[in-house]
Amino acid sequence: AGSIVVPLGHVIGNEKWRGSEIAQKLQGKVRLIFEDGLGLVDFHLSNRTCILYISEADLVAGDEFKRRLVRFRNTSSLGGIVIVERTQISDQYFSAVQKLVVLELGMVLLPVANQGEASQLITQLVSFYVREQSKEHSSNPFLRKQSSQLAEPAVFRTVQQIPGVGKTKALLLLQQFGSIHRICNASIEELEPVVGQAVAQQIHSF
Repeated sequence: AGSIVVPLGHVIGNEKWRGSEIAQKLQGKVRLIFEDGLGLVDFHLSNRTCILYISEADLVAGDEFKRRLVRFRNTSSLGGIVIVERTQISDQYFSAVQKLVVLELGMVLLPVANQGEASQLITQLVSFYVREQSKEHSSNPFLRKQSSQLAEPAVFRTVQQIPGVGKTKALLLLQQFGSIHRICNASIEELEPVVGQAVAQQIHSF
């Protein structure tokens, strides 16, 4: 289960879901590929995340689904999202499932009314992963460094305390050197192309 490679924007579904409502609703929204041998997993959304689906029938039928979840948790390093059909019939079992999934197994639980709702949820999750991946693989190094720096406003503010350095120069310095430690150890020659000669000397002496 851990070695499945999921192409971006695709969902790999367990063969048993072929022809189901969930599969039909996913068609055209995501690229769905069916595989045999996914074992305990119903759908793979990314290399790290998969879905285990618990239907109304599973809940009513007894404890088999609990054994499947425990087995998954014990054997897999993947992030498992459990989607549960919460209907009028299955509602009485829901709090027990919630306790098992969230409190005992530490997994994410998402209730849905039916397979149609589940397919919408899967589509949203896939588009979220696509957005995240494209952010990670942004080819512009300035944007990437800027966003990591902006995630640490304290660092940004600290660099602005250096004499002669305002917001713009602080941003340029962090984009170029990546950390306060590296700015401190930079020579005047390394600082000069970024902030100019006068400010480079000020930073170095400071």
